[in-house]
Amino acid sequence: MKILIINGPNLNLLGKREPEVYGNQSFEAYLKKLRKKYHEITLEYFQSNIEGEIINALQKAGLLYDGIIINAGGYAHTSIAIADSVKAINTPVVEVHISNTFAREPFRHTSFLAANVKGSIIGFGMESYRLAIESLVTKLG
Repeated sequence: MKILIINGPNLNLLGKREPEVYGNQSFEAYLKKLRKKYHEITLEYFQSNIEGEIINALQKAGLLYDGIIINAGGYAHTSIAIADSVKAINTPVVEVHISNTFAREPFRHTSFLAANVKGSIIGFGMESYRLAIESLVTKLG
């Protein structure tokens, strides 16, 4: 099984950015733990602060991967183009947010991706990614 994790804008700063919201761990450090736990799954990672690059990654991944996990960051609340890209591919996509977006500013309460993903996992910190992997393994297994 091959799963691609896509992180959007500012998520390259995890571990440094707003640790009270996002924690102190870098994504790369957490990814090492995930790869160790799920050694039988190929977990690949892509991060970009650029909307078009995320769209390109989704379109390419839709042909090459069994599942996709996306944390589109702020683009979840603003990008119809990324939502359309998720809708355009057949590969199952799970949306992830580290923080509980419903406990934050009102503009974060709406995700344009939500209607096009298999499910959303919100507010469990970095463990949201592990929960997304589990959901894909269950769905695809």
